[in-house]
Amino acid sequence: MTGWVILVVLAVAVAVALIRFGRLSGSARELALAALLLGIAGYAWQGSPGEPGQPTRPRDIGMQPDSAFAQQRGALLQRFGTSAQWLDFADALHRMGRDRESVIAIKSGLKERPRDANLWVGLGNALVLAGDGMVSPAARLAFERAAQLAPDHPGPPYFLALSYAQSGQVDQALEIWRALLARTPPTVAWRAEIEKRIAEAEAQLQR
Repeated sequence: MTGWVILVVLAVAVAVALIRFGRLSGSARELALAALLLGIAGYAWQGSPGEPGQPTRPRDIGMQPDSAFAQQRGALLQRFGTSAQWLDFADALHRMGRDRESVIAIKSGLKERPRDANLWVGLGNALVLAGDGMVSPAARLAFERAAQLAPDHPGPPYFLALSYAQSGQVDQALEIWRALLARTPPTVAWRAEIEKRIAEAEAQLQR
């Protein structure tokens, strides 16, 4: 019981300090509080606050590698700003194996920025990861919403195609990448990446 009391007191104290003295913007404060709640939930799930303390042997916590989206989004999506912070948070949750929480995190960002195409692309990717790599109707709708908000942006179709390719639907990925390449100017930096993806997809289909 004492462990729970200490946990609640510390959580309330930290939350009050963040709100009153943190000098954070609304989105940054929400992100910090979400991280605090995530820590409390993790302790309540894996810890034993009602049991007496005793030393335990350290254990290794396996971390997942970055997703392909996390590795490539810097070239096509915003690298800085509020939306990038939410995507960074979601990527960190994925590395910890908490894909469902990453969906919740990005949805929290969308409550504040519902017309942010970067976050809608991130939501589509998060839904794919949470769905064991399958492009669900909800994930496709998220990518399509991003495309509606930013019709000339390469990010939504590129990452939708990447999700299809990783789920084994290479023909659908190839169709989207080819359409994207057809409207991509020859001088832009990401054209070479699209051409590379098309070549890889065509080679995979010919096997």
